[in-house]
Amino acid sequence: MKKNDILQVGSNEMELVDFRVFKQDGDNVYEGIYGVNVVKVREIIKIPNITKIPNVPDFVKGIFDLRGVVIPAIDLAKWMQIEVPKNLDLKPRVLIAEFNGILIGFIVHEAKRIRRINWKDIEAANFSAGNGALNKAQITGVTKIENGEVLLILDLETIVQELGLYQPSLDFEDEKIEKLNGFALVVDDSLTARKLIKDALKKMGMKPIEANNGAVALDKLEELYGIYGDNLTKELKIIISDVEMPQMDGFNFAAKLKEDERFANIPLVFNSSISDHFSETRGKKAGGEAYLTKFDAPEFYSEISRVVKSHINSKDV
Repeated sequence: MKKNDILQVGSNEMELVDFRVFKQDGDNVYEGIYGVNVVKVREIIKIPNITKIPNVPDFVKGIFDLRGVVIPAIDLAKWMQIEVPKNLDLKPRVLIAEFNGILIGFIVHEAKRIRRINWKDIEAANFSAGNGALNKAQITGVTKIENGEVLLILDLETIVQELGLYQPSLDFEDEKIEKLNGFALVVDDSLTARKLIKDALKKMGMKPIEANNGAVALDKLEELYGIYGDNLTKELKIIISDVEMPQMDGFNFAAKLKEDERFANIPLVFNSSISDHFSETRGKKAGGEAYLTKFDAPEFYSEISRVVKSHINSKDV
Protein backbone atom coordinates (compact mmCIF):
# COMPACT_ATOMS: atom_id res chain seq x y z
CA MET A 1 0.00 0.00 0.00
CA LYS A 2 1.42 3.38 -0.96
CA LYS A 3 1.04 6.47 1.17
CA ASN A 4 -1.38 9.03 -0.19
CA ASP A 5 -0.45 12.67 -0.54
CA ILE A 6 0.15 14.65 2.62
CA LEU A 7 -3.08 16.17 3.85
CA GLN A 8 -3.02 19.93 3.95
CA VAL A 9 -1.85 21.28 7.29
CA GLY A 10 -4.82 22.59 9.28
CA SER A 11 -7.39 20.71 7.18
CA ASN A 12 -8.54 18.76 10.27
CA GLU A 13 -8.80 15.63 8.14
CA MET A 14 -7.37 12.16 8.47
CA GLU A 15 -7.22 9.06 6.30
CA LEU A 16 -8.31 5.72 7.73
CA VAL A 17 -7.76 2.15 6.63
CA ASP A 18 -11.27 0.67 6.83
CA PHE A 19 -11.11 -3.00 7.85
CA ARG A 20 -13.63 -5.57 9.04
CA VAL A 21 -13.83 -8.19 11.79
CA PHE A 22 -16.81 -10.54 11.66
CA LYS A 23 -18.52 -11.96 14.74
CA GLN A 24 -20.75 -15.01 15.22
CA ASP A 25 -23.50 -14.38 17.78
CA GLY A 26 -25.86 -17.33 17.94
CA ASP A 27 -27.35 -17.72 14.48
CA ASN A 28 -26.42 -14.20 13.46
CA VAL A 29 -23.24 -12.85 11.90
CA TYR A 30 -22.23 -9.26 12.59
CA GLU A 31 -19.78 -7.21 10.59
CA GLY A 32 -17.60 -5.04 12.81
CA ILE A 33 -16.36 -1.94 11.00
CA TYR A 34 -13.06 -0.55 12.26
CA GLY A 35 -10.44 1.93 11.21
CA VAL A 36 -6.86 2.92 11.93
CA ASN A 37 -4.93 5.96 10.78
CA VAL A 38 -3.33 5.18 7.42
CA VAL A 39 0.01 6.70 8.43
CA LYS A 40 0.40 3.99 11.09
CA VAL A 41 0.05 1.24 8.47
CA ARG A 42 3.20 0.34 6.55
CA GLU A 43 1.42 -2.02 4.18
CA ILE A 44 -1.36 -4.58 3.86
CA ILE A 45 -0.46 -8.13 2.85
CA LYS A 46 -2.09 -11.52 2.40
CA ILE A 47 -1.67 -14.03 5.20
CA PRO A 48 1.99 -15.16 5.09
CA ASN A 49 3.49 -18.39 6.38
CA ILE A 50 3.29 -18.01 10.14
CA THR A 51 5.57 -19.94 12.49
CA LYS A 52 3.97 -20.82 15.81
CA ILE A 53 5.95 -20.07 18.95
CA PRO A 54 5.51 -21.62 22.39
CA ASN A 55 4.35 -20.03 25.63
CA VAL A 56 2.48 -17.07 24.18
CA PRO A 57 -1.20 -16.05 24.50
CA ASP A 58 -3.52 -17.69 21.98
CA PHE A 59 -4.11 -14.40 20.15
CA VAL A 60 -0.42 -14.31 19.19
CA LYS A 61 -0.55 -16.55 16.12
CA GLY A 62 3.23 -16.65 15.82
CA ILE A 63 5.88 -14.84 13.81
CA PHE A 64 6.58 -14.35 10.13
CA ASP A 65 9.38 -13.02 7.97
CA LEU A 66 8.78 -9.89 5.93
CA ARG A 67 11.78 -9.14 3.72
CA GLY A 68 14.21 -10.14 6.43
CA VAL A 69 12.33 -8.62 9.37
CA VAL A 70 10.70 -10.97 11.89
CA ILE A 71 7.24 -9.68 12.84
CA PRO A 72 4.74 -10.99 15.43
CA ALA A 73 1.26 -11.77 14.11
CA ILE A 74 -1.67 -10.75 16.32
CA ASP A 75 -5.10 -12.24 15.67
CA LEU A 76 -7.21 -9.16 16.35
CA ALA A 77 -10.50 -11.08 16.53
CA LYS A 78 -9.10 -13.51 19.07
CA TRP A 79 -7.63 -10.69 21.14
CA MET A 80 -11.06 -9.03 21.11
CA GLN A 81 -12.55 -12.37 22.26
CA ILE A 82 -14.78 -12.54 19.22
CA GLU A 83 -16.20 -15.84 17.98
CA VAL A 84 -15.39 -15.97 14.29
CA PRO A 85 -18.03 -17.37 11.87
CA LYS A 86 -16.97 -20.79 10.64
CA ASN A 87 -18.70 -20.91 7.26
CA LEU A 88 -18.07 -17.37 6.10
CA ASP A 89 -15.89 -16.76 3.05
CA LEU A 90 -13.35 -14.44 4.63
CA LYS A 91 -10.52 -12.62 2.86
CA PRO A 92 -8.05 -12.22 5.72
CA ARG A 93 -5.27 -9.69 5.48
CA VAL A 94 -2.43 -8.54 7.72
CA LEU A 95 -2.08 -4.85 8.54
CA ILE A 96 1.61 -4.15 9.12
CA ALA A 97 1.70 -1.30 11.64
CA GLU A 98 4.71 0.50 13.08
CA PHE A 99 5.09 1.98 16.56
CA ASN A 100 8.40 3.53 17.61
CA GLY A 101 10.29 1.39 15.12
CA ILE A 102 8.47 -1.80 16.17
CA LEU A 103 6.56 -3.63 13.42
CA ILE A 104 3.42 -5.58 14.36
CA GLY A 105 1.14 -7.58 12.08
CA PHE A 106 -2.58 -7.43 12.88
CA ILE A 107 -4.70 -10.15 11.26
CA VAL A 108 -8.11 -8.83 10.17
CA HIS A 109 -10.91 -10.50 8.21
CA GLU A 110 -11.03 -8.01 5.36
CA ALA A 111 -9.37 -4.73 4.36
CA LYS A 112 -11.90 -2.61 2.48
CA ARG A 113 -10.68 0.83 1.51
CA ILE A 114 -9.08 4.09 2.58
CA ARG A 115 -11.47 6.75 3.87
CA ARG A 116 -10.81 10.46 4.25
CA ILE A 117 -12.73 11.79 7.25
CA ASN A 118 -12.91 15.16 8.96
CA TRP A 119 -12.04 15.02 12.64
CA LYS A 120 -15.10 17.14 13.48
CA ASP A 121 -17.23 14.18 12.31
CA ILE A 122 -15.49 11.88 14.80
CA GLU A 123 -16.92 11.65 18.29
CA ALA A 124 -14.82 10.68 21.27
CA ALA A 125 -15.52 7.19 22.59
CA ASN A 126 -17.57 7.63 25.75
CA PHE A 127 -18.94 4.14 26.10
CA SER A 128 -17.89 0.61 26.97
CA ALA A 129 -18.00 -1.95 24.20
CA GLY A 130 -19.28 -4.56 26.61
CA ASN A 131 -17.64 -7.81 27.63
CA GLY A 132 -14.35 -8.89 26.17
CA ALA A 133 -10.99 -7.26 25.67
CA LEU A 134 -12.20 -4.39 23.51
CA ASN A 135 -13.29 -1.39 25.54
CA LYS A 136 -13.17 2.38 25.37
CA ALA A 137 -9.44 2.36 26.15
CA GLN A 138 -8.86 0.84 22.70
CA ILE A 139 -11.47 2.91 20.84
CA THR A 140 -10.34 6.48 20.28
CA GLY A 141 -13.39 7.61 18.36
CA VAL A 142 -16.50 6.72 16.38
CA THR A 143 -17.86 8.12 13.15
CA LYS A 144 -20.92 7.48 11.01
CA ILE A 145 -20.45 6.19 7.48
CA GLU A 146 -22.85 5.24 4.71
CA ASN A 147 -26.11 3.33 5.32
CA GLY A 148 -26.27 4.59 8.90
CA GLU A 149 -23.40 2.34 9.97
CA VAL A 150 -20.75 3.27 12.53
CA LEU A 151 -16.99 2.88 12.21
CA LEU A 152 -14.90 2.46 15.37
CA ILE A 153 -11.39 3.91 15.33
CA LEU A 154 -9.01 1.60 17.16
CA ASP A 155 -5.98 2.67 19.16
CA LEU A 156 -3.60 -0.08 18.10
CA GLU A 157 -0.78 1.52 20.09
CA THR A 158 -2.66 0.87 23.34
CA ILE A 159 -3.20 -2.72 22.27
CA VAL A 160 0.52 -3.09 21.57
CA GLN A 161 1.31 -1.71 25.03
CA GLU A 162 -1.15 -4.06 26.71
CA LEU A 163 0.42 -6.98 24.87
CA GLY A 164 3.72 -5.99 26.47
CA LEU A 165 5.42 -5.54 23.09
CA TYR A 166 6.09 -1.87 23.76
CA GLN A 167 6.19 -0.26 27.20
CA PRO A 168 6.93 3.47 27.31
CA SER A 169 8.80 4.50 30.42
CA LEU A 170 9.71 7.64 32.32
CA ASP A 171 12.86 6.00 33.68
CA PHE A 172 15.71 8.49 33.55
CA GLU A 173 18.34 9.66 36.00
CA ASP A 174 16.67 12.38 38.06
CA GLU A 175 19.85 14.42 38.34
CA LYS A 176 19.91 14.72 34.54
CA ILE A 177 16.40 16.15 34.40
CA GLU A 178 16.56 19.92 34.15
CA LYS A 179 14.17 21.64 36.54
CA LEU A 180 11.77 24.18 35.09
CA ASN A 181 8.67 26.00 36.27
CA GLY A 182 5.41 27.38 34.95
CA PHE A 183 2.38 25.79 33.34
CA ALA A 184 2.32 23.30 30.47
CA LEU A 185 -0.85 22.55 28.47
CA VAL A 186 -1.12 18.84 27.62
CA VAL A 187 -3.49 18.09 24.73
CA ASP A 188 -4.16 14.38 24.17
CA ASP A 189 -7.29 12.23 23.95
CA SER A 190 -5.57 9.26 25.61
CA LEU A 191 -5.82 9.07 29.39
CA THR A 192 -2.73 6.85 29.44
CA ALA A 193 -0.67 9.29 27.37
CA ARG A 194 -1.80 12.30 29.40
CA LYS A 195 -0.79 10.61 32.64
CA LEU A 196 2.62 9.71 31.25
CA ILE A 197 3.24 13.26 30.04
CA LYS A 198 1.92 14.83 33.24
CA ASP A 199 4.20 12.66 35.36
CA ALA A 200 7.18 13.64 33.21
CA LEU A 201 6.36 17.34 33.45
CA LYS A 202 5.94 17.15 37.21
CA LYS A 203 9.40 15.59 37.44
CA MET A 204 10.62 18.68 35.62
CA GLY A 205 8.87 20.97 38.13
CA MET A 206 6.12 22.09 35.76
CA LYS A 207 2.38 22.26 36.42
CA PRO A 208 0.36 20.45 33.73
CA ILE A 209 -3.09 21.50 32.52
CA GLU A 210 -5.12 18.93 30.57
CA ALA A 211 -7.29 19.00 27.46
CA ASN A 212 -8.52 15.95 25.53
CA ASN A 213 -8.67 17.55 22.06
CA GLY A 214 -7.80 20.73 20.21
CA ALA A 215 -11.22 22.36 20.66
CA VAL A 216 -11.09 21.87 24.44
CA ALA A 217 -7.50 23.17 24.44
CA LEU A 218 -8.61 26.41 22.78
CA ASP A 219 -11.27 26.82 25.47
CA LYS A 220 -8.60 26.26 28.13
CA LEU A 221 -6.44 28.94 26.54
CA GLU A 222 -9.34 31.38 26.59
CA GLU A 223 -9.84 30.65 30.31
CA LEU A 224 -6.15 31.16 31.01
CA TYR A 225 -6.08 34.41 29.05
CA GLY A 226 -9.02 35.60 31.11
CA ILE A 227 -6.89 35.05 34.22
CA TYR A 228 -3.44 36.19 33.07
CA GLY A 229 -4.17 38.46 30.12
CA ASP A 230 -1.09 39.47 28.16
CA ASN A 231 1.11 37.90 30.83
CA LEU A 232 -0.07 34.44 29.75
CA THR A 233 3.12 33.75 27.78
CA LYS A 234 5.11 34.26 31.00
CA GLU A 235 3.00 31.66 32.82
CA LEU A 236 2.25 29.08 30.12
CA LYS A 237 5.69 27.94 28.98
CA ILE A 238 4.76 25.21 26.49
CA ILE A 239 1.92 23.32 24.79
CA ILE A 240 2.39 19.59 24.14
CA SER A 241 -0.14 18.23 21.67
CA ASP A 242 -1.06 14.86 20.22
CA VAL A 243 -1.92 14.68 16.53
CA GLU A 244 -4.85 12.24 16.41
CA MET A 245 -7.79 13.62 18.40
CA PRO A 246 -11.57 13.69 17.85
CA GLN A 247 -13.32 16.99 17.05
CA MET A 248 -10.08 18.88 16.36
CA ASP A 249 -6.76 17.24 15.59
CA GLY A 250 -3.36 18.56 16.57
CA PHE A 251 -2.51 20.14 13.22
CA ASN A 252 -5.77 22.08 12.99
CA PHE A 253 -5.35 23.13 16.61
CA ALA A 254 -1.86 24.40 15.79
CA ALA A 255 -3.16 26.37 12.80
CA LYS A 256 -5.77 28.12 14.95
CA LEU A 257 -3.20 28.70 17.68
CA LYS A 258 -0.77 30.43 15.33
CA GLU A 259 -3.54 32.59 13.84
CA ASP A 260 -4.32 34.12 17.25
CA GLU A 261 -1.76 36.76 18.24
CA ARG A 262 -2.52 36.17 21.92
CA PHE A 263 -1.26 32.58 21.73
CA ALA A 264 0.97 32.50 18.65
CA ASN A 265 4.21 32.89 20.61
CA ILE A 266 3.55 30.04 23.04
CA PRO A 267 5.83 27.21 21.86
CA LEU A 268 4.11 24.06 20.63
CA VAL A 269 5.60 20.58 20.59
CA PHE A 270 3.86 17.63 18.92
CA ASN A 271 4.00 14.32 20.78
CA SER A 272 2.50 11.49 18.74
CA SER A 273 2.60 7.76 18.17
CA ILE A 274 2.75 8.50 14.43
CA SER A 275 6.41 8.26 13.50
CA ASP A 276 6.39 8.71 9.72
CA HIS A 277 8.32 11.46 7.95
CA PHE A 278 5.18 12.96 6.40
CA SER A 279 3.62 13.71 9.79
CA GLU A 280 6.86 15.22 11.07
CA THR A 281 6.91 17.47 8.00
CA ARG A 282 3.30 18.50 8.61
CA GLY A 283 4.16 19.21 12.24
CA LYS A 284 6.94 21.61 11.23
CA LYS A 285 4.69 23.31 8.67
CA ALA A 286 2.05 23.74 11.38
CA GLY A 287 4.53 25.66 13.53
CA GLY A 288 5.69 22.95 15.91
CA GLU A 289 9.02 23.59 17.63
CA ALA A 290 9.63 19.84 17.74
CA TYR A 291 7.95 16.58 16.77
CA LEU A 292 8.40 13.79 19.34
CA THR A 293 7.38 10.17 19.04
CA LYS A 294 5.77 8.59 22.11
CA PHE A 295 7.60 7.87 24.33
CA ASP A 296 11.36 8.26 24.53
CA ALA A 297 12.11 9.64 28.01
CA PRO A 298 15.60 11.15 27.34
CA GLU A 299 14.40 12.78 24.12
CA PHE A 300 11.24 14.10 25.81
CA TYR A 301 13.11 15.69 28.72
CA SER A 302 15.82 17.10 26.44
CA GLU A 303 13.50 18.62 23.85
CA ILE A 304 10.98 20.03 26.33
CA SER A 305 13.85 21.66 28.27
CA ARG A 306 15.33 23.09 25.08
CA VAL A 307 12.04 24.54 23.86
CA VAL A 308 11.04 25.99 27.24
CA LYS A 309 14.47 27.60 27.80
CA SER A 310 14.37 29.07 24.31
CA HIS A 311 10.92 30.50 25.09
CA ILE A 312 12.10 31.99 28.38
CA ASN A 313 15.12 33.59 26.72
CA SER A 314 13.09 34.86 23.75
CA LYS A 315 12.65 38.58 23.27
CA ASP A 316 8.91 37.92 23.03
CA VAL A 317 8.72 37.10 26.75
